[in-house]
Amino acid sequence: MAGKLYALGPLQEQVATLRAGGGRLVLTNGCFDLLHVGHVRYLQAARELGDFLVVGLNSDASTRALKGPERPLVPAAERAEVLAALACVDAIVVFDEPTAETLVAALCPEIYVKGSDYAEAELPEARIVHQYGGEVRLLPAIPGVSTTALVARIRGTDPAPSDGRQGRAPRRRAG
Repeated sequence: MAGKLYALGPLQEQVATLRAGGGRLVLTNGCFDLLHVGHVRYLQAARELGDFLVVGLNSDASTRALKGPERPLVPAAERAEVLAALACVDAIVVFDEPTAETLVAALCPEIYVKGSDYAEAELPEARIVHQYGGEVRLLPAIPGVSTTALVARIRGTDPAPSDGRQGRAPRRRAG
């Protein structure tokens, strides 16, 4: 994982090398607490938009501020390690702010990606992206697939599968 986890300065150098070779940077960000199929599909689709995918990962403090005192469920170092194991992720940078505005301004990605559960107008990062001529892309989310839904299923407060199928019917006793 050490090869994919960056501090901002060295990441900026890596991005400069990418651009010098004609590459396009894609940036996304999030908490990525309890990685699930929705995250994986989203990250794979984001990577297909360019040549190098950077994931801005909310720190533990930032995740707590956004999601509440019981989150994150998984510490940032472990979330980063899981993300680094994905072939579609080229680099990870952990940040402490509640939004990725500073990260976007520092890296100026050609494409900034978020899920369709956001509206572009409500993304503070979008304003920055548009200022330097970048593109904001909202990728489709899988309905019902989220860390919140997964936690509810684990806790038994929402046992329905995320693919819309109903749970199996209870087995009937013979006789």
